[in-house]
Amino acid sequence: MTSTKYIGMDVHKESVSIAVRNDAGKIVMECVIETKASTILQFFDGLRGDVHVTFEEGTWAAWLYDLLKPHVTKVLVCDPRRNALLQEGNQNDRVDARKLAELLHNNQLRSVYHGDHGLRTLKELVRSYLTITQDLSRVMTRVKAIYRSWAIHVPQAGLRTEPSCRVARENQRTRSAPASGILLSATRRATMPAAASAAGSAGGE
Repeated sequence: MTSTKYIGMDVHKESVSIAVRNDAGKIVMECVIETKASTILQFFDGLRGDVHVTFEEGTWAAWLYDLLKPHVTKVLVCDPRRNALLQEGNQNDRVDARKLAELLHNNQLRSVYHGDHGLRTLKELVRSYLTITQDLSRVMTRVKAIYRSWAIHVPQAGLRTEPSCRVARENQRTRSAPASGILLSATRRATMPAAASAAGSAGGE
């Protein structure tokens, strides 16, 4: 007769607390392992029978779902806001893993959809590109404010496209900060590779 194991995992950056219950709901194994793909797979490769596993939606959920899906019978990513049992009594990683395994065994978990993640890499690249673009915009706004404080006119795209000699001529006419040409040159060197890198990453994907 094939036994079924119900596994609760409390996942953190450095470690994963695991509790395993059998068909009767009794704890048969507990351990703490490193949050590392090879270590996690080694643990599951040592289990026999049908393996049902659950963990809460969070930073590691998508990665762990993709990692475990081919190796277990069922993966259920649960909604932590629906797990009232986790809010009761003592709370620590070991206890949380036990409670997750109990809720899984009793079929009391509300799942969060995790399906095909074929576009996840593209989405992450696009999100990174948008973040970098927003960061660059904030930096350019600060730098332009510095130029304005010295009464130096900079066109809309001037910090990326205007040659530094034009600002130098502006300095001579306005007797503004002599270091502004150096600041502009350094700003252009810092921002242009970052923008090109972000665009290249998204475009390549």
